Amino acid sequence: MDLNQLYFRHQLLLMQANSASDEGTGLKYEAKAAGVARSIMAFQEDLGAWAARSWQAECGQ
Repeated sequence: MDLNQLYFRHQLLLMQANSASDEGTGLKYEAKAAGVARSIMAFQEDLGAWAARSWQAECGQ
């Protein structure tokens, strides 16, 4: 999976969380989005892409 695919998946999960019919479902999508965000952060760190360190704050790092 490339970085653009990860960003796309993250965005879709956030949109699904925002439009969820109940809080529990929304929280599940948010948790999945947080996992993808951690993957993005790891991918970027492996590439030395330090310009995107803002992902750390969103991931609770």
